[in-house]
Amino acid sequence: MIIELLLACFMFQATPDPQSHTDSAPPTSTQAAQDAGDIDDPMALLKVKRIYVDNFGEDIVSKELQSMIVSSLVSTKRFKVTENRERADAVLKGVALEKSSQELHAFGESTSVGGAAGGSHGELSGTVVNGNGSVSGSSSGGFVARHMGTSDSSVNTETVDRARISIRLVNPDGDVIWTTTQESKGAKYKGASADVADLCVKQLLRDIAKLEGTDSNPSTTPPAQH
Repeated sequence: MIIELLLACFMFQATPDPQSHTDSAPPTSTQAAQDAGDIDDPMALLKVKRIYVDNFGEDIVSKELQSMIVSSLVSTKRFKVTENRERADAVLKGVALEKSSQELHAFGESTSVGGAAGGSHGELSGTVVNGNGSVSGSSSGGFVARHMGTSDSSVNTETVDRARISIRLVNPDGDVIWTTTQESKGAKYKGASADVADLCVKQLLRDIAKLEGTDSNPSTTPPAQH
């Protein structure tokens, strides 16, 4: 009787727990889809067609740079800039900074020329006979020295304007899908603020072009040839 009880206990302990199989089971297709949805879409930037430009700040510099960003976006003919936040595919937010500084430039140059010359000559001749005679002589000499110098120097200051801006595109879910930071001292025909706004938009177009190239050439493995 005791042996039968011990055998029954052993068989009970060896029976697998159905709950443990449930815990170790692979995730369902629904769970896998949810996990994949948590990964950022690298092509999200390609879906942006309408942009709302958010307020950069209340100071004059921020407002000017915000306006220049809007102008640069519109000039691309690729995006529509809207003032209706609800209709936008993405919101562009940014922080802008502009500052001026003084640069000192000093220049100096000097030239000097010097010269010297000298010479000497002496001569003595005569005849004396019994205390009578004549003596004659001559002497000459000279020295010339010249020096000339010029110098030129100038000191001037230059005002240099610098603009720096950091912007980001945020989708309706609040996820950042693109960002860049640009700085400029100004271009030949425009100020620092206008130049840095153009730099930001040009960088956006370059990044989109890279994504379009990736999207048009997907990296897929060709099927095996049998």
